[in-house]
Parts: sequence; C-alpha cells; structure tokens
Amino acid sequence: RRETKVLGVLLFVKGPLWRALFGREADKLEQANDDDRTFYVIEREPLVNTFVSVPRENSSLNCAAFAAGLLEAVLGASGFPARVSAHWHKGTTLMIKFDEAVIARDKSLEGR
Repeated sequence: RRETKVLGVLLFVKGPLWRALFGREADKLEQANDDDRTFYVIEREPLVNTFVSVPRENSSLNCAAFAAGLLEAVLGASGFPARVSAHWHKGTTLMIKFDEAVIARDKSLEGR
C-alpha cells in the first residue's frame, strides 16, 4: 500500500521503517506548533551514536545526521520531498521540513 498523506508516511517512518533500520521504533513524532511543514522525529539514544567516540573539538558532531540523510532519501523516493537535519534536543531530533507542494497536496486530499 502506498501512502498518500503526510501523517501516514510519518507514522510509517516512526514505526516499521525505524524498526527495520535500527531495531526499534523511534521514541516520538511531533509537529511544530508554528509551522505546518515541520515535523520532528525524536530518538533519545540513536543507535548510530552508541558506538562513536566524538573528539572534544567536534563536540557538536551528531552522527545521527546519517539517519537524517537516510530519512530524506526515503521521503523523496516516496513522493514526499523534504529537507531533514539532525539536532541535539531531547536526545537527537530529526527535523523534517516538507516542500510546500507536499503540504498543498495533503490539504487538497483532505477535501475529498
């Protein structure tokens, strides 16, 4: 079954996709209060950060950027182009910012 709505694809990412890639579901999925294009996937202790020793001079390095790249590729290939970036907040937060066309398409599908 192919997802056509933003919420459906995000729930797929949080559950089955995350489980297939990292062995468990992502901890949380949230939407930004001020922007309907922005969503957050929150992972308290990402698997990709578990076995990495980050030097002190690169303390802001977050190896979960690798997961952000994977997620951006999956969303793009699924017809939901977005920019995904990794941030340190509540553990690691992947910020997903969908293209305007995706949100417009989603709103038009709600009208059906």
